[in-house]
Amino acid sequence: MTQERDRGVVSRRQVLTAAATGVGWTLAGRVGAASAAGPATTAGAGAAVASGVGPAPADFPAGIEPYRQVYRNWAGELVVDDVWTCAPGTPDEVVTLANWAHTHGYTLRAQGFRHGWSPLTVTAGGADRVVLVDTTRHLTGMSLTGNSVRVQAGAAMEDLLGYLERAGRGLLATPAPGDLSVGGALAVDGHGTAVPADGETRPADTTYGSLSNLILSLTAVVWDPAAGGYVLRTFDRAEPDCGAFLTHLGRAFVTEVVLRVGADRNLRCVSQVDVPAAELFAAPGSAGRTFASVLDATGRAEAIWFAFTANPWLKTWRVSPARPPASRPVSGPYNYPFSDNVPRPVAELAGRVVAGEYYLAPVFGQAQYDTTVAGLAATASADLWGASKNLLLYIKPTTMRMHANGYAVLCARADVQRVVHEFTRFYSRRLDEYAAAGRFPVNGALEIRVTGLDRPGDTGLPGAVPAALSALSPRPDHPDWDVAVWFDVLTLPGTAYAGEFYREVEQFLFTTFAGSSAATRVEWSKGWGYTDRAAWSEPATLTGRIPASFPAGPDTGWRWAVDTLDRYDPHRVFTNPFLDALLS
Repeated sequence: MTQERDRGVVSRRQVLTAAATGVGWTLAGRVGAASAAGPATTAGAGAAVASGVGPAPADFPAGIEPYRQVYRNWAGELVVDDVWTCAPGTPDEVVTLANWAHTHGYTLRAQGFRHGWSPLTVTAGGADRVVLVDTTRHLTGMSLTGNSVRVQAGAAMEDLLGYLERAGRGLLATPAPGDLSVGGALAVDGHGTAVPADGETRPADTTYGSLSNLILSLTAVVWDPAAGGYVLRTFDRAEPDCGAFLTHLGRAFVTEVVLRVGADRNLRCVSQVDVPAAELFAAPGSAGRTFASVLDATGRAEAIWFAFTANPWLKTWRVSPARPPASRPVSGPYNYPFSDNVPRPVAELAGRVVAGEYYLAPVFGQAQYDTTVAGLAATASADLWGASKNLLLYIKPTTMRMHANGYAVLCARADVQRVVHEFTRFYSRRLDEYAAAGRFPVNGALEIRVTGLDRPGDTGLPGAVPAALSALSPRPDHPDWDVAVWFDVLTLPGTAYAGEFYREVEQFLFTTFAGSSAATRVEWSKGWGYTDRAAWSEPATLTGRIPASFPAGPDTGWRWAVDTLDRYDPHRVFTNPFLDALLS
């Protein structure tokens, strides 16, 4: 053991060697279904674990087998033992389950790949009289007709994008993980990163907004008073009530959607690790490689700034029909193996941080940056070219699991640099102040992306309605706001003082970007509503700031959307205690 290791420091040589040789260590695996014969008991370190399910649900619909399994979210912070689960084979069987749940006093929660943070599926209070409905086993069909694809809710995004690619179709932007169900991504307005580059016009059948803005029609399980039960109903995008279902947060059960899809386009993805944060996030009007100038040149950018480091990992994507000579062609997704499978020294550092050595955050941040620099060089992945799917999907289930908060700041395109500068200045200053006091609440990265808004006209469908609850729904009182800047701060679950730091970040965003020149909304799948001790717990945010961040109109506003979802599920089969409080 080296002297460096004795002092509690993993050397830079160890990190670089591990990255270059491809040594990896999975910090967290996926939890599969457990047999009904016995519950699974695996839980992540520091996770909130609850159980308490009773005997098998009585009179369960014939032909649909219930079984028990552990529910575990992405970061392992929410683990619920022994949840009754089933996997219906058809949408009609979901209707049967809904009617059974109504008459027997159960709730149903749609489950995809559990790649989320917020308690929109189940809560830490347990899962008594709850049945998870796994859509990923059977509700995965898809079919393409011209410029639209019909896809069931349980299909994986990676499978959908692969299906479209083979037909010469694709999406302009998409979330980075492939292990998202289509239904889950749409429920929380899943998004990528894209705005028009200088000289670029929006291609036909595409959107710079969220996936929800591509919906042409959807089929959901809803209450029918005339039938006296739950039924399948298809909503056309031009039907006013459809707007409440486009981003429903799990307060509805959508079984199938029809999405608008455009022609696929090849992209070039370039990674840079030599642009100082001081230059990239400089004040508006500064010279050099600012975030706004990069965005103008490429239209698609992501900055990943590891804590306590000088240079972010800057990725840009630009449309490139032909392969540039310097680019390496790729034929599949997930082209950053050093990120997908964490090198052992970095994983060991993570383990020590989780165990309480939080002061290692600066070493850990530098190790992540060094791994990125070495990994890009060793795998020749700093300049890649290929079909859109292969460049846009880059997060695998083996990626390091971290807690992430998430917010969207709506503003005018001309104000992007100002928003980025003001936030990063606050973030870095407070991080340094915490460190000076011996506190290290962040050991992951700050991630920044920019998207367009959910313009219904992008569908090409006359009369298309907006996604009422999407974080990207336009503000009628600010037609000049045309983009959203997304901020996510990542840290290992259980890190000391993280809650306090996250609360300060949230308060800064909601007070600094409060509605005059920009406005803040939460990213539904991530962390928000912070007290010093927990996320999703601060009443002023849950019942005040969040509803106030959406329009209050009688036909498309927050209250209208909540009331519409209640009207189609008056017996509250599709809900949980957290949603009952949020959507009260």
